Amino acid sequence: MGTSPRDSVALPVAPQQPPRRHGADLKRSRAMAARLRWMIDGDPEPDASDWQAMGMALWDGDPLADEVAAWMLAQGGARAWPLVQEALGMDPASAAQDARVPGCLARLISRVHARPAWLDEARLRRGARVLQTSGRLGTMVLRDAALMAGYQASAINQTLLRTGQLQRGAPQRIAETALWWLMCTDDGGLNPGAPGHVMTVKVRLMHALVRVRLQRAPDWDAAELGVPINQLDMQATYLAFSAVQLLGLRMTGDIFSRQDANAVMHLWRYVGWLMGVDECWLCDDEQTGRVLLYRNLLSQAPSDASSVALGRALMDEPLSRPYAWGARWRGRWDRACHLSLVRWFIGGQGMHNLGLPAAWPWYPLLLWGPRCLRSLSMRLLPFTRPWWRRWGRWQQQAFRRATAQALNEHGLTRPVP
Repeated sequence: MGTSPRDSVALPVAPQQPPRRHGADLKRSRAMAARLRWMIDGDPEPDASDWQAMGMALWDGDPLADEVAAWMLAQGGARAWPLVQEALGMDPASAAQDARVPGCLARLISRVHARPAWLDEARLRRGARVLQTSGRLGTMVLRDAALMAGYQASAINQTLLRTGQLQRGAPQRIAETALWWLMCTDDGGLNPGAPGHVMTVKVRLMHALVRVRLQRAPDWDAAELGVPINQLDMQATYLAFSAVQLLGLRMTGDIFSRQDANAVMHLWRYVGWLMGVDECWLCDDEQTGRVLLYRNLLSQAPSDASSVALGRALMDEPLSRPYAWGARWRGRWDRACHLSLVRWFIGGQGMHNLGLPAAWPWYPLLLWGPRCLRSLSMRLLPFTRPWWRRWGRWQQQAFRRATAQALNEHGLTRPVP
């Protein structure tokens, strides 16, 4: 892997060493990554060059989006954001010719509309359909194996803490993330101008706004944390939606062919690229994704009080869901199911790291047999796949409606500032 550009870091002197958080407690980080280590073929340990590149990536932002964010802050969000919304609906030629659109925004639009040479439309479509088939469990795995487990990486949590996201509440974060994921996994959802494509670019700009604001904040400890929402942390997020979700689904009984799994990785490689992740931190196959995830976990600072605060807030999120009926007992049931899944994914030590109560993995064990049979039926009887995909997507669309209601109750309709 090569190093990525660092021209977005506004420091008086170019950094010569990684921030202190990089590999700050390798013993605990290795313990967190130990279960993943057994799922990797060969030796995943980074060599000295890779390890240094990873550490220096903590200084890297997203220069293209950061330039737009700086312009937006100079203009004022109330004035700039409506123009950004309008411009994202334009094609690159129209954006370039519109005198109201600044050059930095026109360049970003041109970039995200250009399909990278490696993009395979058939694999993109296949990856989306594999995730559609995952049904309601697919969204549960994202919540419990990706988001909840990811709170153990305390340095990433600092951005949430400093932008008020902890106080903002877990229900809203879950609702916003779920809606974005569903848009990205729609058929054609990532075509230029499609909802998933546009929403991804908006999230990229939201990250850039947070990054620029925090870099200017006097209490941001860059020597310890690096750049907010940096390249290595963005890689961790991208891998959570790809390699981690595939692992979580496999651990609950789903069986994927190599072609299907790698199609999912291809889809999220493209989403990561749209999000501003440098290509050197992306990959196109599941096994490489596991290696990158293992190395990323070694770099992450271990759990702290922020992990416990975020973990416990997410634990109780089902209790505030807008159920149409039986809210009290359904919220408690879903809370128990999620805790059981989290225990299955991260083990007892992970539960302790997040301040979660003891739980038994009864729910994934109940799922295992039916999910295996379901996967086998699709492999042995291919004509059943469209039916399973429609059923899975129906479940996800029902969840989409519930999350949209949750967003409305919180006074939001989209994940933007």
